[in-house]
Amino acid sequence: MGIDLNGSHVPGSKGSGQSAHGWHRRPVAVRRLGAAGITLVVLSAVACTSTGGSGSGAPASPSSTAASAAAPSSAVPTSGVASSLEQQYEQVVSRVLPSVVQISTSQGSGSGVVYDAKGDIVTNAHVVGTATTLQVGLASGGKTLAATVTGVFAPDDLAVIRVQARAGSLHPASFGRSAAVRVGEIVLAMGNPLGLTGTVTDGIVSATGRTVAEGQGSSAVLISAIQTSAAINPGNSGGALVNLAGQVIGIPTLAAADPQIGGAAAGIGFAIPSDTVTSIAAQLIATGKVGNSGRASLGIAAQTVADASGQPAGVGVVAVTPGGAAARAGITAGDVITALAGQATASLAALQSVLAARKPGDRVQARLSRDGTTSTVTVTLGSLTS
Repeated sequence: MGIDLNGSHVPGSKGSGQSAHGWHRRPVAVRRLGAAGITLVVLSAVACTSTGGSGSGAPASPSSTAASAAAPSSAVPTSGVASSLEQQYEQVVSRVLPSVVQISTSQGSGSGVVYDAKGDIVTNAHVVGTATTLQVGLASGGKTLAATVTGVFAPDDLAVIRVQARAGSLHPASFGRSAAVRVGEIVLAMGNPLGLTGTVTDGIVSATGRTVAEGQGSSAVLISAIQTSAAINPGNSGGALVNLAGQVIGIPTLAAADPQIGGAAAGIGFAIPSDTVTSIAAQLIATGKVGNSGRASLGIAAQTVADASGQPAGVGVVAVTPGGAAARAGITAGDVITALAGQATASLAALQSVLAARKPGDRVQARLSRDGTTSTVTVTLGSLTS
């Protein structure tokens, strides 16, 4: 599939006009190869309705019921520390959950976070997909609201949509600084997994600074992603990862999948850091575009090319942006990039991951194959825009 490394699909390429993440009509996991060989599950889903009885499904026997009734209480008194933590949880949920909405399209559903009182809502680009008609359900209930797309920035998998709501019905979230997030910090994930609105799970920040490529046709590579053990499932996409101060520090987007069992790996999820979210959202709201992403760009449209045995062998340049980084370095359509900044680029995903670790203005070496000959050029990277 041809992908423009400035973030758009090459016209006519495979997957154009489809949801990049494939949650169509049913909550079946879509697996993606991560930057370090991790398989990922994109977290948007179709709302589900379940039927059947509650509980374990096995009725208690009369003897066990009687024994239970006769047994003395063995409840352990709650310590002051535990009670205080529980109260913090309750306060955070009460404060933030009204800011989390459910977003539905003809392609599926996911979550979003109210960004401001004007009706702007931030979510994942893959939740919006190619939809032109969206419905938003508020945490307070009532009729769903029609939404329009303000702007999308696929490289960071972010989008902003807008609703018209009566005054006072929206509750904008407070966004914290993800740069201050600490490993071990307690966090809560809020969203609408599997259509279960207003679901909250808890965990810790397991790691920061992860680079995670979504792959399989998506141009998104998450930079400085927050890894968390809080349970996140299909439908959590676009929701809120919240600290105990009641601040949104990330937007849950992906969960790792266990390749042996074929399902989600427990306790390994990733969120877009709030510093990225607020920067991109502010630009989309202002102009509908992103002019300063802080991300590096080559300024090419490209696709993975294969060798005689069918194995990925480099990144073929389909087109070059006039005046862009590649054009200034002498790279032309038809060249094959086999390495960048000293790292092999056998595939488009590999090239995207290398670029994700760089900044605009960085000078790097690119190894090229052209008409059977190999050469190296110096490239001054540009800025990724939309």
